Amino acid sequence: MYEKEKEAHIMPMLRCSATTCLYNKEEYCSKGDIMISGEQAKYADETNCASFVERKDGSAVNSTGCGCERINIQCQAHDCVYNTNEKCEAAQVNIAGTGACVCQDTKCGTFECCH
Repeated sequence: MYEKEKEAHIMPMLRCSATTCLYNKEEYCSKGDIMISGEQAKYADETNCASFVERKDGSAVNSTGCGCERINIQCQAHDCVYNTNEKCEAAQVNIAGTGACVCQDTKCGTFECCH
C-alpha cells in the first residue's frame, strides 16, 4: 500500500491592527481564515488583507466565534519568502491597518520579497 507522507502545516500566529474590521477581536481574527492579496507585490505596501470587511456603525461584532491567535492564511503574494503553494508559512504574521476603511488600507507587515 502506497502512503504519501504529509508535512504538517502549522498555522501562523496572527496579530491584526485593523480594529475597524468586522472580524477583529482584540487584534485577533474571528473569521477562521484570511486571504492576502498582492500577486505582483515586491513590497508590503503592495499587499492587503482581501478578507477585510469594515465594521459599520451599529453593526454587531461577529459573534460566531472568538478571535483566534492561529489562523489559516491563503496568500496570493507569490514573491513572498513565506508563501508555499499559496499558504503562508511564517511563524507570525502582522496585518497592519489602523483606521482602515477598505481592504486596500491594510497590508501584510510580515511580507518579505524573495527577489
